[in-house]
Amino acid sequence: MCNPQLSDRGDKETVENGTLLMPKFDSDGLIAAVVTDVASGEVLMVGYMNEEALKRTIDTGEAWYWSRSRKSFWKKGETSGQVQTVHEILTDCDQDALVLKVSVEGNGATCHVGYRSCFFRKVVTSRNGALGVPVGLEPVETEKVYDPAEVYNKD
Repeated sequence: MCNPQLSDRGDKETVENGTLLMPKFDSDGLIAAVVTDVASGEVLMVGYMNEEALKRTIDTGEAWYWSRSRKSFWKKGETSGQVQTVHEILTDCDQDALVLKVSVEGNGATCHVGYRSCFFRKVVTSRNGALGVPVGLEPVETEKVYDPAEVYNKD
């Protein structure tokens, strides 16, 4: 590994218009990463990276994240084969969010419940606007790419 060097935060002008990556990690040391398909632009997932995960991603060209629940690193696809090859990383104007443009190996799925995208449902609301009616969800992907039980529950 070549251990990419991230720059310390600079002044507002340097952060917003400069030529150095100066990511702003939140109070937990994390930055949000929106992951899109490099070919279609479809949003596949949102993950979080700490400084080391971002460096690993830059260094290897494969997506690494920080699991907030497990408190550990995870390389996307390490178990499932759905490795995300990173083609481009974008940052927003104040460098507190990232977009990763990826291609997905294996069966092409990203979601751990079996769909191509983690965003496989859309929000639907009651047309009559009745109070007390729960907001619903409706699928936008109708078929799973794979059965997660076959991948994650191997004996």
